[in-house]
Amino acid sequence: MENSFFDSVYEVVKKIPYGRVSSYGVIAGYLGAPSAARMVGWAMNQSHKTDPSIPAHRVVNRQGMLTGKHHFGSPHIMQQLLESEGVKVIDDQVQDYQNIHWDPAKEL
Repeated sequence: MENSFFDSVYEVVKKIPYGRVSSYGVIAGYLGAPSAARMVGWAMNQSHKTDPSIPAHRVVNRQGMLTGKHHFGSPHIMQQLLESEGVKVIDDQVQDYQNIHWDPAKEL
């Protein structure tokens, strides 16, 4: 089950638009598993090993914090990737989070 759930997570994450972010819990809820936010995080941690085209840097926690930044090899890479897309980050917090948050339940 874990691999198929991870694959489903990856398919959703690939749809997050450039310059937008989503959150672990919203993705889990969209996949029908609202209590599986942590499992979405595990999928993001593994995504670099399975498919480097998955934009894992666009997945943050429900407050817009870069809680997964330590899984990018350097604590600054996640922020740099987001900023290269025009997302402003201050002190590991996505700025204007409410306006750039992407919810697949509303946008797919």
